[in-house]
Amino acid sequence: MFTIFVRGLFLPMNVLAIGDVVAKPGRIAVLERIQDLREQHSIDLAIMNAENVAGGFSITPSLGEQLFASGIDVMTSGNHIFDKREAIDYVEKQPRLLRPANYPPNTPGSGLWIGSVNDVEVAVINLMGRVFMPPCDDPFRIVDALLETIPEAVKIRIVDMHAEATSEKAAMGIYLDGRVSAVVGTHTHVQTADEKILPNGTAYLSDIGMTGSYSGVIGMDAADVIRRFTSVTFRRAEQASGQSRICAAVISIDEQSGKARSIERINLSHES
Repeated sequence: MFTIFVRGLFLPMNVLAIGDVVAKPGRIAVLERIQDLREQHSIDLAIMNAENVAGGFSITPSLGEQLFASGIDVMTSGNHIFDKREAIDYVEKQPRLLRPANYPPNTPGSGLWIGSVNDVEVAVINLMGRVFMPPCDDPFRIVDALLETIPEAVKIRIVDMHAEATSEKAAMGIYLDGRVSAVVGTHTHVQTADEKILPNGTAYLSDIGMTGSYSGVIGMDAADVIRRFTSVTFRRAEQASGQSRICAAVISIDEQSGKARSIERINLSHES
């Protein structure tokens, strides 16, 4: 997932979207750098994907509240969000922590957050793809239904498309072009270089990338991951350590129209 400050009638809203934050290295990087990033880029709304925060799988209430207190405004997630039992009640009680909106209707929590920051109304939507992903409902149909529930006055609309296939993310970007301010992808943990403003004013990036340790395989211990590919007796991968990076994107959005003005990728090394 972003932070919001009103700086003037004709100035845009700057949104910081941080990619999948993986385990302790990713958490520490966010905790130590979020305020610097907000100041450096005049950030108004800070969002991060939190499905891998706790040891690479899911989130706990204490870790979530620590990140919110540090300067994160909204958290999105994905297919790992309920890997820890304590996340079930937390998602239900914490409206700023989203789960995919196209999960079954009886799933705890919500895939949509609408809030006001400095008198500017903002909506954040969390979707999950279906290609090479766990079963879920049609994200295209679900996002149409969600957009019908958002008041017309809410111009700033951010979508996290948590999906494996780049084609599915790109299709969602084009499908929502002009109806939302930004569609940014998560899940693959690999930052893409295809940031752009679509013809009707929607900012798009296939994958924001991973915030965490780059010494292993997508944030996890390399030996554990290799064992998973080469053995039938593999164990669950532990988190990697060292060589951390922060992957994010800064999106500038016109507050009156909700259209994006620019999108810029961030890829920073971090040492605690």
